[in-house]
Amino acid sequence: MKFTIHENFDGSTLEEMLKTLHVPKKELHLLRMSKDVTLNGEPARLNSPIHSKDVVVLPDDGSKSQYKPSYRTCDVLYEDRYLAVLFKPRGVKTHPNEMSETNTLMNHAIYTLDADYLEPVHRLDQETKGVLLVAKHPLVKKMLDHMLSEREIKRTYIARIDTKRLIEKQTISAPIAKNPKERNKYHVTDKGKEAVTHITKSHVTPDYCELEIELETGRTHQIRVHLAHIGSPVIGDPLYGNATLRDLQLFSYRIEFTHPLLQKTVRVELDRKTL
Repeated sequence: MKFTIHENFDGSTLEEMLKTLHVPKKELHLLRMSKDVTLNGEPARLNSPIHSKDVVVLPDDGSKSQYKPSYRTCDVLYEDRYLAVLFKPRGVKTHPNEMSETNTLMNHAIYTLDADYLEPVHRLDQETKGVLLVAKHPLVKKMLDHMLSEREIKRTYIARIDTKRLIEKQTISAPIAKNPKERNKYHVTDKGKEAVTHITKSHVTPDYCELEIELETGRTHQIRVHLAHIGSPVIGDPLYGNATLRDLQLFSYRIEFTHPLLQKTVRVELDRKTL
């Protein structure tokens, strides 16, 4: 992996920078032992001092994604050599459950993007459409995983509710677990994992109430379960509402974060008119 040192890391060592970006100890150890780390084209060690605009090359560990190409393209909303933000259509899985599957977003992505390694940083339900972040290098995946766990990646969703009543801004903090009585469903239970959903905006249209939602945690079906829990299931939700048609009105609307290597704000959002 080749990258240019950002001014934020000027004067530190390469190892200090990688630790700041939360590269795990195992990977750091392998890089310490490697003779293929270079700094401005010269062999270097992790304790080498680095400066703004230095060019670093870290050896790849040979990791490749195993998704079979679908020979269908996907929409790329943002891309650089380290990561990409893709558009996931409704009805398409984020990734295959079996490697023999070929009709998921990751199958389309491995065909579309010029990358041997490509892995999703988070997931979207099959019926949810919108923006999805993927890593193009295993070290970048580790960095983004840590950022996600530390809530440094801001994910904003839009959900439409079948009511003309304004739903107040609120935080729903209710643990979620699999529902043992109903296959493929989750429910709120004291025995579940922590789940926190913030309703940050709400406005009423002639047809529905539209909510803007930010996730603090990322449990399976979290928004759908939480909104049903407060008596406001998402329009078109056959699992947690009364919908008979699959037309889930839940959208991964915006993602925003500080790029770990480029140290710039990446913000990608959909055009509301296309939702």
